Amino acid sequence: MKPRTAPARRPRRSLSGWAPPAVLILAMTTSCAGSAPGGGIAAAAKPGAAGVGDRLFPTLGNGGYDVTHYGLTLDYTPETDHLKGTAVITARATQNLSRFDLDLSGLRVRTATVQGSKARFSRSGDELVVTPAKALKDDEIFEAVVTYDGTPRTLKGDDGGLEGWIETDDGSTALGQPTGSMTWFPGNHHPSDKATFDITVTVPKDEDGDFYDAVSNGELVAEKDKGETVTRHWRTAEPMASYLAHVSVGYFEIHESRTHDRLPVYVAVDPDESEDARAVPHLVPEIVDWAGELFGPYPFSSTGAVVDHLPELGYALETQTKPYFAGAPDETLLVHELAHQWFGDSVTPRLWKDMWLSEGMATYAEWLWEEKRGGRSTDEMFADFYDGTDDEAEGIWAFPPAEPPSGGRVSDPPVYGRGAMVVHKVREAVGDEVFFDILRTWTRRHRHGNADTRQFVALCETMSGKDLTGLFDTWLFGAEKPSRM
Repeated sequence: MKPRTAPARRPRRSLSGWAPPAVLILAMTTSCAGSAPGGGIAAAAKPGAAGVGDRLFPTLGNGGYDVTHYGLTLDYTPETDHLKGTAVITARATQNLSRFDLDLSGLRVRTATVQGSKARFSRSGDELVVTPAKALKDDEIFEAVVTYDGTPRTLKGDDGGLEGWIETDDGSTALGQPTGSMTWFPGNHHPSDKATFDITVTVPKDEDGDFYDAVSNGELVAEKDKGETVTRHWRTAEPMASYLAHVSVGYFEIHESRTHDRLPVYVAVDPDESEDARAVPHLVPEIVDWAGELFGPYPFSSTGAVVDHLPELGYALETQTKPYFAGAPDETLLVHELAHQWFGDSVTPRLWKDMWLSEGMATYAEWLWEEKRGGRSTDEMFADFYDGTDDEAEGIWAFPPAEPPSGGRVSDPPVYGRGAMVVHKVREAVGDEVFFDILRTWTRRHRHGNADTRQFVALCETMSGKDLTGLFDTWLFGAEKPSRM
């Protein structure tokens, strides 16, 4: 993620003040039958935790299960902003499970089933609590189906920042960092639980008889014109954190091409942005090819971008395979969000405090691109951030990049600018050859998984053969601005 206009910061999120969304359905299936009351599985089963214990977002995610796949079937009418959905959730129990939570903000849940049997459910804040008819066995694969409907909400932080289901002038867009995905489907909404996705969206014709477009992550695997509606089925075959899931409904000009390595490219551009964004369909494959040489093979089955017309949003987001832009991006913003496909999307932070591993790396990719384009060198950009002359340097010393003080500050300047400075100091310490080998090893070793700061530090020290304790203590964990560069 990155603000569109420097030095404005990405809107901070606050869970207080967010209104809950509207509709949801969950059904679960398990091949495990519960034991008789008073013995066996039923006696040993316990509720899954409401939250994964992330210090910055204590109630996000849930314990007791691991999701492997989301099958979301959505029916959306832009004129009324009404969403009707069915969520089929395939997961594995990680304990004997008597009940479990799903994160869901708002919407009205109509039904929930487990193993095809009716399940009891209740709501508590942003938690949907599901109690299956029979307890689930540890390590059992099960399927949950939830049906829901209503008007999905836009979440608004104390500073006015928007996420969740956001209306546009010709439809809507769904953006999930850090918690917005729970406004349009129930799930385990923490980055540590990644899953594959099938997202099927049905939209109607407008009053002029034209179909709305519906764009999502991954590849378009089916499209069916039903006369008055059209259904598009998008598939993401590689694991994805739920905050990266995305749907945009509206009118778009579609540009399809391929990279040098024949990777499919799908770029959707709002007609109001077509002139300013005319270079985007050509830049996307160029940047992906360039980044692949530096960071390792591109990690997904396709790439692209969505350029919408939502000037009030104020930020872009690295939605997997197709980064979302609220308006026509400049080159560095495009580089930032595409670099996230390696750092953040494929290699996803284990906890929200590890976000500097995504934002610092993506910001450093901007530095590398500017140098490639004949602008400032990375040394010069480091110096400009250190002395505060860069437009985005304001506030970078407010806290250590690896220790955001609250969830509302995981997208503040230290995570970006000072995070990039940490990356540059590592490069200085180990040399270019080892540095880029570290980046390629990082993206290969943790491809489609989660990783944390401790693992990155260990990798840097192992591959360089150096003790980098002083470097990381000063630049990554230090509370004060170092007295010298």
